[in-house]
Amino acid sequence: MEPSESRPDRPSPHVFERIQKVMASPPVEWRTLRKGHTAAETWLMRFESGKSAFVKHATDEQTASWLRSERAVYEAVRGDFLPDLLGWDGGDFPILILEDLSHAGTVPPWTEEAIQRVFALLDVLARTKLPDTFRPLTNYPESFDGWHQIARAPAPFLRLGLVSARWLDAALPSLLQAEKAADLTGDSLVHTDLRSDNIFFHRNLTMLIDWNWASRGNPKFDLVSWLPSLHTEGGPPPSEFTMDEPNLIAMQAGYLAHRVATPPHDNESIRRLQDKQLRSALPWAANALGLPPPDIG
Repeated sequence: MEPSESRPDRPSPHVFERIQKVMASPPVEWRTLRKGHTAAETWLMRFESGKSAFVKHATDEQTASWLRSERAVYEAVRGDFLPDLLGWDGGDFPILILEDLSHAGTVPPWTEEAIQRVFALLDVLARTKLPDTFRPLTNYPESFDGWHQIARAPAPFLRLGLVSARWLDAALPSLLQAEKAADLTGDSLVHTDLRSDNIFFHRNLTMLIDWNWASRGNPKFDLVSWLPSLHTEGGPPPSEFTMDEPNLIAMQAGYLAHRVATPPHDNESIRRLQDKQLRSALPWAANALGLPPPDIG
């Protein structure tokens, strides 16, 4: 049964045929989902067979690479924190078809139960070991040398008005040392993009989507990157949970500081999000390293 031609945001005929072939059933209903930070086409689809699914279609070389990386996680990992992989077409612009989580619970708002469920999930990820052939966090596609970049050119960061030049001059030696000493190594599954729009509470399961940046490394990386995000969405300050891994905490603050001060993209929504996270991560890093609180005097 062919969907109505008048329906908006329909897949192209070629993509429609590919999806039908993978699922052995034609889509009969769909809606385009919020694209978030990706240029991939994304749909929630219902099929003539009665099944429903979340469908991603790569639209360029970058999103094709991301979908192949995400597929690699489903090949290497078994865990109930992953949605079911329903189908895959690995053509030039791949199509990834996953379990429909549209009826699952989401955050925010955050509750104490939801926070504890994510902590429990982090424990599971830490115990999930990856083979040596899986991409290590030390080879992450983006560099974690934000404080070193800021030391070379501090003006854009100082223009944010978050710290004074005096504070930065005094703090930089400790921040640089911590950033250099941050340990990314390990053999655990690290999601690397743990935030609320990737978290779903499905029955008694806590599940994660968008695995294209997943790596093998230090599992504390996910905790350190998530807590500032949690704080910006109404959760407690990061320091209420942990001051462990001060080097990772400082590294994460530097990563955010450099990206907010010198954005690598023109996506203003990402910059605003990272700015909020930085305002949480920066005092956390100062506290963790025993530095004076940031000042703008």
